[in-house]
Amino acid sequence: MAAPRSFLWTRRIFLTLLTTFVVLPVYVMVSSSLKPLEDVSGKFEWIPSHFTLSPYSDIWETVPLADYFANSIIVAGAATVLSVAIAILAAYAVSRYSFRGKRAFTVTVLSTQMFPGILFLLPLFIIYVNIGNATGIALFGSREGLILTYLTFSLPFAIWMLTGYFDSIPRELDEAAKVDGCGPVSALFRVIIPAARPGIIAVGIYAFMTAWGEVLFASVMTNDETRTLSVGLQGYATLNDVYWNQVMAASLVVSVPVVVGFLLLQRYLVAGLTAGAVK
Repeated sequence: MAAPRSFLWTRRIFLTLLTTFVVLPVYVMVSSSLKPLEDVSGKFEWIPSHFTLSPYSDIWETVPLADYFANSIIVAGAATVLSVAIAILAAYAVSRYSFRGKRAFTVTVLSTQMFPGILFLLPLFIIYVNIGNATGIALFGSREGLILTYLTFSLPFAIWMLTGYFDSIPRELDEAAKVDGCGPVSALFRVIIPAARPGIIAVGIYAFMTAWGEVLFASVMTNDETRTLSVGLQGYATLNDVYWNQVMAASLVVSVPVVVGFLLLQRYLVAGLTAGAVK
């Protein structure tokens, strides 16, 4: 049965408005990044009268953007790897074994998502400073301290999501692996992890995007040498002026890793959120 014409036109209008709402800010960013600063600071023009690529070269000189880029890649990459590795082991234990305090553990892990991040800012600051004074280990202002901080956000969600995904994997796979001579650890790495690859990739994408764009803790827990991109972009605003064209150009440049990674892993992300693991 064909859909009514009124429905088709309503759908087209709605999709057109939605597409315009999504694409318009991107167009403004791209067009502003191709304008001289005086054109961006003046009256907005939908079609730029002067095109220039200088903002894309100036962004590396106005602020040490390359250093911020390296810090973000190290911090986000390390936080992602640690979150996924720890979550796999924890989720496998919760999914496959019964132990005392299991319910309390799962409830505690899930309940941490209810608290706002700013609630942990002062306690973590005090803990890092005291650890540095007592042991000489400089967590405050270091990349290592920021990585540990991001684990407090991504790890609970990763454990919770992977636990549900592991639960969907038939236990017969574990039993078949044991018949073939695999122990629990061998079964995890040879059978469970390959079957749960879409879910693991989805968790990794979430952990990376969370660390890549985080601003609050990066503003407090870093210094000039360990500053990340999300905080470093503020350097384009000075006391005298704001380099809006460079802000737009830098924002587009720092979005490239996330956009490219998402496009390359999109099919795994969709499969991790929708598909089962029965082969």
